Amino acid sequence: MKSTLYLKFIFIYIIFGFLSLFTAATLTENLVRTPIFNRVSNSMYREATMVATSYLPGYFSGELQESDTQMILSGIETQLDAAVWFVSRDGNMIASAHSGEYPSAPDTIKDFDPAESGSDRSQTGDYHGYFDNDVITVTVPVTYGYFPKGYLMIHQYTTVVDTMTDILMRGVYITFIVIFLLSFIILLAFHFLVYRPLHKITEAATQYASGNLEYEIPVTTEDEMGYLSASLNYMSSQLRDMEDYQKKFVANVSHDFRSPLTSIKGYIEAMTDGTIPPELHEKYLKIILFETERLTDLTHDLLTLNEFDTNHLLLNREVFDIHEMIKHVAASFEGVCTQKKISIELIFATKHLNVNADKRKIQQVLYNLLDNAIKFSDPDSIITIETTDRGEKVYTAVKDNGIGIPRAALGKIWERFYKSDLSRGKDKKGTGLGLAIVKEAVQAHGENITVVSTEGVGTEFSFSLPKAAG
Repeated sequence: MKSTLYLKFIFIYIIFGFLSLFTAATLTENLVRTPIFNRVSNSMYREATMVATSYLPGYFSGELQESDTQMILSGIETQLDAAVWFVSRDGNMIASAHSGEYPSAPDTIKDFDPAESGSDRSQTGDYHGYFDNDVITVTVPVTYGYFPKGYLMIHQYTTVVDTMTDILMRGVYITFIVIFLLSFIILLAFHFLVYRPLHKITEAATQYASGNLEYEIPVTTEDEMGYLSASLNYMSSQLRDMEDYQKKFVANVSHDFRSPLTSIKGYIEAMTDGTIPPELHEKYLKIILFETERLTDLTHDLLTLNEFDTNHLLLNREVFDIHEMIKHVAASFEGVCTQKKISIELIFATKHLNVNADKRKIQQVLYNLLDNAIKFSDPDSIITIETTDRGEKVYTAVKDNGIGIPRAALGKIWERFYKSDLSRGKDKKGTGLGLAIVKEAVQAHGENITVVSTEGVGTEFSFSLPKAAG
């Protein structure tokens, strides 16, 4: 549905066009006609003054014959396409000349008054009814002996002014129409290049606001509008992924909380109503304790991930010896390793190697990686922790000889709650958040972590840290 504002703009544009044309046809014509009229009348007055001053006085001195006078008047008539009268002081016609469009001159001008135009150089009208249409009349005295002996009168139809005005106005109209058409083309370009894409983007924003994240903007141009549309389409896809992730996250959290809670509730009810005899209470209390530890670990991991989500840039960086930390973390798994007959081999680049990082978070990274390696390692195997000093970076690798990670699962192991369905060696106490925490912690330092794994051979995780200066 088109925008009401846009339709109003189109309506105003059309009204503006008609008003502009009406203004050009009235005001502009009047503005053009007046200068043309003045130009024509002034030209007639100059011509009449020149002839009346330079030539016609000779008629009264006898130097100019009647035929010569007639020839002069005919020259003016030919040049100006006008009616030319040479009259005496009383208005009697001395000589005249006119083209076929003008009536013949009268013998005597009735009520002749050479000053009837007043202070103006010309007058307009039918001049006492002698012409069928309006004429411009100029009257100039012919002076001889310091006194006016006669008058030279030039009459020219006002149609000459109308003709010149029409010619100029035709140019004005053509120019206006061209400008209007060009502006209309600009309006069409605005409609197709700006309004329609913007309308689609507005519609997309409305769809997104209503929750329809499947809506895609059908704009494929390679300009700013196309870039904006592509950005919004990308945003909607990211929002869809986020929405799907949130649903999956809630489902996983609910499942991982519901399972141990259901187990705990069932065992407690069975112990309470006597289904489980007292002599077996210790056994099932240990199961309840195990499930409680699972809930504790899950809650702790969720709080850790939330810390990364909200304060991932707030790191408590300090300088510490990565080798000492590795030794302490390895020592904390001594009991588990002894049970599974797993050895931990430490290969250090130097005796001491200082890094600049958040000590608590890096300790958690090492703990989670070593915990994973132990869970997926076979008995009587070796886990290797190796450090490498390379330029401004310190690389730490945790390598096991366990069951490995399937190729299809390598890209998913960093996802929260992702658990590959491995029946061998996978500790059921895992929350599926360990590697997600590892990745968040390493990336919070601006560093990277990589994994290389082969099924049946083993897995190696390696991450980098900035080396401490000095």
